[in-house]
Order: sequence, then C-alpha cells, then structure tokens
Amino acid sequence: MTTFRVPRPSPDGIRDGAAIARLERENEQLRQAVDSHARVDQAIGVLVAVHRIVPATGFEVLREVSQHANIKLHAVAEAVIGWALGESLPQAVGRELDAALQRHSRAGNDSR
Repeated sequence: MTTFRVPRPSPDGIRDGAAIARLERENEQLRQAVDSHARVDQAIGVLVAVHRIVPATGFEVLREVSQHANIKLHAVAEAVIGWALGESLPQAVGRELDAALQRHSRAGNDSR
C-alpha cells in the first residue's frame, strides 16, 4: 500500500517559497557532488589501469596531487580524465602526479 503526502497549506506562503528555494539549492549541490564523485572515480580508474595500482592508492595519489598543487580534487580528476582522452596534463598536475606515484611506488602501496 502506498501513501501519498498531501502538502499542508501554510498560512505564510513566504515560508513555503523559502523552503522550496532551500530545497532547490540543496538538490543542485547534491547533483554537483554526485557528478564530482563520479569524475573522481573515473580518474581513479584511469590511474588503476595505466599505473596498475589499487583504487585506494589511486585516490590517495589524486588527493596528494590536489593538496600539493593547490588544485581542487575534482579539477585534478578532470585533468587526469582529459589526459586519458589525449589532452595534455597541466604542468603542475603532471609534476605532482609523477611525484605522488613515485612516493607510492617506493612505499610498496601499489601491490594488489
């Protein structure tokens, strides 16, 4: 059995409008978060495939690149995805990516 919620009329239409606006903002933020998360997952997949590392290490590498290059994680992910599609990496991302991969390779964190 399905129940339907009928919205209750509010004596103050402004509150309803404010609530709708707040929910629309939250909805947009959630959509952006889901899209960003998907891009990060795709970039991790690129690193896993190209560098033969485990996904957890791929995420750590992206995170380190983001922190050391002072670039948002989703922007680093976009650059890595673009690189996989034939674009060149921004110099800072390429430099930090190489360094992070070397650190993890020396630490032995890339074993399966």
